[in-house]
Amino acid sequence: MRTRVTEALGIRYPIVQGGMQWVGKAPLVAAVSNAGGLGILTALTQPTPEALAQEIARTRALTDQPFGVNLTLLPSINPPPYSDYLQAILDSGIRIVETAGNSPKDFIARMKDAGVTIVHKCTTVRHALSAEKNGVDLVSIDGFECAGHPGEDDVPGLVLIPLAVRALKIPVIASGGIADGRGLAAALALGAEGVNLGTRFLATQEAPVHEHIKQALLQASERDTRLMFRTMRNTTRVLKNAISDEVVATEQRPGGCRFEDIRHLVAGARGRDALASGDTQGGVIAAGQVVGLIDDLPSCQALIERMVAECRAQLAQASRWAA
Repeated sequence: MRTRVTEALGIRYPIVQGGMQWVGKAPLVAAVSNAGGLGILTALTQPTPEALAQEIARTRALTDQPFGVNLTLLPSINPPPYSDYLQAILDSGIRIVETAGNSPKDFIARMKDAGVTIVHKCTTVRHALSAEKNGVDLVSIDGFECAGHPGEDDVPGLVLIPLAVRALKIPVIASGGIADGRGLAAALALGAEGVNLGTRFLATQEAPVHEHIKQALLQASERDTRLMFRTMRNTTRVLKNAISDEVVATEQRPGGCRFEDIRHLVAGARGRDALASGDTQGGVIAAGQVVGLIDDLPSCQALIERMVAECRAQLAQASRWAA
């Protein structure tokens, strides 16, 4: 399958693995890249820039195919050393970087000088246009269905994707709500030239999370996610469990909610430990509404091959209907 996305990233199929916190590690990344997609390491999953450089080397030992690194830029009282993480990425010879969160404009020149292809992930057309103006090469547009941060505009992919395609000159990658070949076909029909999958890759054999977490995803329906932090205008979509229920209930109580009231519930370390231990009720677990479409745990190779075959069949069927 050839699109501007496959050509820019040097991959066989226009399928990108989302840069998931605590999940985007070498085994999953290499498996996706070996299967013809683009695996993405998550920089801030690693505790230090030096540890990130080691994880990049570990990934290279597992694949000779292209892979990238996600660097999410978020406001913080004590921000991580983003510049040092970026330097570790560049010193390691990485040539594909996915940015997300805040605008990457302060780092674009450094990446361009190093020959990096920049994919910026955002949730609105206005932010996508700003990223294009600042010089990114591709945009990954995240619909309201997605796991993690869908933004505050609540625009689903069926509307957001064609809006972005119409507005931008650079290639668009569709993100959120995609789990199979039908979703890939739909994204291509809407004008996107690739897709980004997070939750679907979480439910694979190579995902570095406990089997109990994967089983929870299989058992969940499209109605089993919660939107946290709505009152703080920092909306996050996660799997419905005891923690997310308590967070939402605290936000909705009379008198309001401060972040300090829920900090102990949503601490990143708590979510990391839940993924590793399999305690499905013990921490925040990011998941999109697409969980309703997930009913097996394939290898990344089997998943991507099946997606491509389904996509081709679906497009052929649609072509016959339109003939």
